[in-house]
Amino acid sequence: MPKITGKYETIFIVNATLTEEAIKGLVEKFTNLIAANGEIAKVEEWGKRRMAYAIDDMPEGYYTLVEFDAKPDFPAELDRKMRIETNIMRSIIISKEA
Repeated sequence: MPKITGKYETIFIVNATLTEEAIKGLVEKFTNLIAANGEIAKVEEWGKRRMAYAIDDMPEGYYTLVEFDAKPDFPAELDRKMRIETNIMRSIIISKEA
């Protein structure tokens, strides 16, 4: 019998040059999207951090980590939406299943 849900983790970096309200709005937008399609286990907002290398000439980004359970087809859709959003500088979604 196939598994209904899987455990996943995503880290995404929001453009740190946005206003505080805009950053919070983007973090909320994606955490709400995850909550609507699965169950959030943990959200950690790491805040503004210096990146190892500049992305689009920006040395800092606003980091957020979200651990969640969702159906196996949802991470691909989440990744697609994060790639479309121009103020998400980088994102990664990994499966925590061994």
